[in-house]
Amino acid sequence: MKVGVIGCGYVGLVTGACLAEMGHRVICVDNDSVKIGLLKKGKEPFFEAGLPAMLKKARQKGSIVFTGDIPRMTRESEVIFICVGTPPRADGSADLSAVENVARQVARNLAHYTLIVEKSTVPAATGERLAGVVKIENQRAVPFDIASNPEFLREGTAVHDFFHPDRIVIGVESKRAETILRELYKTIKAPLIATDIKSAELIKHASNSFLAAKIAYANALSRICDLIGADVGQVTKGVGMDKRIGRDFLNPGLVGGFCLPKDIEAFYHISKKNGYDFKFLEAVKEINESQKDHVIAKLEEELWNLEGKTIAILGLSFKPGTDDLRFAPSLDIIAKLINKGVTIRAYDPVSMQKAKKLLDGKKILFAGDPYACVRRVQAAVLLTEWEEFGKLDFSKVKKAMDLPVLVDVRNYWDAQKLKDMGFRYRGMGRS
Repeated sequence: MKVGVIGCGYVGLVTGACLAEMGHRVICVDNDSVKIGLLKKGKEPFFEAGLPAMLKKARQKGSIVFTGDIPRMTRESEVIFICVGTPPRADGSADLSAVENVARQVARNLAHYTLIVEKSTVPAATGERLAGVVKIENQRAVPFDIASNPEFLREGTAVHDFFHPDRIVIGVESKRAETILRELYKTIKAPLIATDIKSAELIKHASNSFLAAKIAYANALSRICDLIGADVGQVTKGVGMDKRIGRDFLNPGLVGGFCLPKDIEAFYHISKKNGYDFKFLEAVKEINESQKDHVIAKLEEELWNLEGKTIAILGLSFKPGTDDLRFAPSLDIIAKLINKGVTIRAYDPVSMQKAKKLLDGKKILFAGDPYACVRRVQAAVLLTEWEEFGKLDFSKVKKAMDLPVLVDVRNYWDAQKLKDMGFRYRGMGRS
């Protein structure tokens, strides 16, 4: 099929590249001329495992092109995916101005029947508003359909997730739209669920909020385990073996990235706006946010006064496999530590350049490798479980540090091994 993708961010670029890999002809559009320039030169604007090779192959085959020209993309596409940002406003609601803007541009340039698909995460009933905008701006009354096709891609494994999803959700209001989307995805072996548009829109927010709730439950368990001396890893393993509960996402940790924090805020706002105060979501957010302060409390328990201390931060991106720093917990924790008079030394395998720009002017020393990062520090905090950090020579690490204090926010390291080596190791719920 001839497919248009509006937005070359994490969702749009992965979607475009994967559709091209499936054999579709894809035109990717973005209003950021710098980003389009990079893509035309064969460079990617962000790090995502597996994406560079796929884009290189698609460029060589001529199955994907990049442009800033929405009118051209509209004229040449049978299906158009809207993958623009929907950032949170101050009240937690989603800012849909970019969605509205591109919908107007598409509507003004419709030349033949086109299926316009919401791929961005949007609140329920956005499809209705989208259809209204397109109808008003579509002055030649060219036929069209609106559909919803929420994405469930995890940064760091997005390419794999696209081709091996748990399910494909499509929200449609016509048989024609359903037939087109079924045909588009026919080579992907996964259950396809066809719903009405509002239900599809709601599935995305409901899914992400539930995942955040599982993490919050594990975080609460970790706090109890810390208090009574139990091991949260053993507890969650035992709980997660119940098939009704499941092991995935039942791990204590810091919630970050652009999806879970944003979506839980948006879902709470949607619910309240429609007459239901979803207090459960507020509790989930509060538990997950308080985990950042719990990390700092562990440092204070080991170091007493933090002022004047130097602390290493290992990992800046919100998860391994990506350089994304949007809503990364590292940023909040670093800010809190700096406010307490701490000098920060930081290292991340892929997000250093972005971090240097984002944290410009802050009291941070950026190290070239993990060993340089921990040199002469009083404590090291593991915030992102990069594979590189699992392969460290800890005898070398211990020699480099002034004090052998490790705070493992991800429970990634072998606690007993490190304690046997003489480290003062603190995990989350297994200290």
